Amino acid sequence: MEISRAALRDLPSVDAVLKSATAVALLERFGRFATTETIRTVLAETRVALKTGTQDIPTVDQVASLALTRLADSDRSGLRPVFNLTGTVLHTNLGRAVLAEAAIEAAVAAMRDPVALEFDLATGSRGERDEHVKELLCALTGAEDATVVNNNAAAVLLALNTLAARREAIVSRGELIEIGGAFRMPDIMSRAGAKLVEVGTTNRTHPKDYATAINEATGVILKVHTSNYRILGFTSEVGGAELARIAAARKVPLLNDLGSGTLVDLSRYGLKREPTVREAVAEGADVVTFSGDKLLGGPQAGFIVGKRVIIEAINRNPLKRALRIDKIRLAAIEATLKLYRDPDRLAARLPTFRLLARPRSEIEDQAGRLLPHMQHAAGRAFTVSVCECECQIGSGALPLDTIPSAGLRIASNAGGIELERLAAALRGLERPVIGRLEEGAIILDLRCLTDEGAFLSALSTLDRDATAK
Repeated sequence: MEISRAALRDLPSVDAVLKSATAVALLERFGRFATTETIRTVLAETRVALKTGTQDIPTVDQVASLALTRLADSDRSGLRPVFNLTGTVLHTNLGRAVLAEAAIEAAVAAMRDPVALEFDLATGSRGERDEHVKELLCALTGAEDATVVNNNAAAVLLALNTLAARREAIVSRGELIEIGGAFRMPDIMSRAGAKLVEVGTTNRTHPKDYATAINEATGVILKVHTSNYRILGFTSEVGGAELARIAAARKVPLLNDLGSGTLVDLSRYGLKREPTVREAVAEGADVVTFSGDKLLGGPQAGFIVGKRVIIEAINRNPLKRALRIDKIRLAAIEATLKLYRDPDRLAARLPTFRLLARPRSEIEDQAGRLLPHMQHAAGRAFTVSVCECECQIGSGALPLDTIPSAGLRIASNAGGIELERLAAALRGLERPVIGRLEEGAIILDLRCLTDEGAFLSALSTLDRDATAK
């Protein structure tokens, strides 16, 4: 039944709502324009609902409360902190590496005040922003020179464009990888202006394949570490040292892209050993590229280290300016790299290695403590139990290797739709809980849970009614 025109006149006016106590608080928090426009929108939608008989006439306070809900929702950042219980430590969709406190403090300091980003304090003249990390990178990798850009894809693009624009770039067919977001190495090479020359086959490439392909048009030999997949069985590849000898003999630069890259031997943390940047430099690569926000545990960045004459050429490339990083990220990078000067305490100071090094027994104990709280929050419709997990490193690093972990398995006593509702309710918390659906259950891998108190506080607000609708 439609409401009468006379009744519509009883709908509060914008001015009346603005005089309410709630609206006064909204004006202080969100400003007059946003508050007024939101109240108008709420009243317009209410008027439509009243005409169709689906709503009663609201009070002034009810309209103001609806406006408050809308403004608060729109004011909340989409980049909300979450609990990463996915079982992937370096989760690309969740921002990869969590920064060390030293890096966070350095970034905040750079945000708060002017810094000597491109200013030489000793001479009073213009400086170079890369100088803040160049010496650290050279010391940690053994390279002659170093520079930094905004991610590793940019590092490869810039290096290829400098060395092989309008020239040939030789790469093994088995190393033409695709990285996250459907970015493929051949596409990056094409955008860099290099002509792709594939050698070998998908599973086997030999030294003679490279040697035969080199000619006067060759600009670079590219070696790509296949960090995000493995080819097993009847395989063969040319190692970095041997490839460096081939390149040096024919006076062709070798670019070794390590992808994730690591500055330390990962076996000390119970992980499979990966080639380090220092080793790639020592093998004779002219240029080595690697990431900052993966196994290195810092902010997003792409590092380029190698021979001074090539790094200088890369820095002269006009593309370098388009790919440079800002003062905030540079400050965080410098602080992160400094932690590597003390490798014995790296796991205690760098969250990535601290999480990777957590023993399963410690995580199992944590799961046991949290089980009754999770069961209470989920309700009788679900059964919660402690389970063993296999955690992935993530971001393309060591794709076939997992780390023993533990977590909570939440099974539904009624069916799959309840699980989906519970997963949605967990994602809808003020600090969302992100797990994974696996074999008819929600798995919450606890390897990355470092703040039990905050997790329990979030669980206490879980609406069990919403999961049972």
